Amino acid sequence: MSDTPVKQQSTAAFYGQAVASFSIAMAATAVGIFRLEADAWVRGFLAIAVLYLVTSAFTLAKVIRDRQEAGQIVSRVDQARVERLLSEHDPFEKL
Repeated sequence: MSDTPVKQQSTAAFYGQAVASFSIAMAATAVGIFRLEADAWVRGFLAIAVLYLVTSAFTLAKVIRDRQEAGQIVSRVDQARVERLLSEHDPFEKL
């Protein structure tokens, strides 16, 4: 019997909540920056900093996900090798 993990899918509600949460957070940050009583260059700098932070967070999440998936693939290959060796082994074979 194989212990292959079942791929977990996010529900549509969870996906929608994540998109809505991200959108609200970005909109609130944008409103806060542009309503800030500061020079235009200060607001522009803050806006660019927020965009850089968001793109960096997406990149980090992708790298972590890719590394985790690569680890799962290696684990599956190793498990398949062990299963093949065990299936080919005959403990009653005379040496």
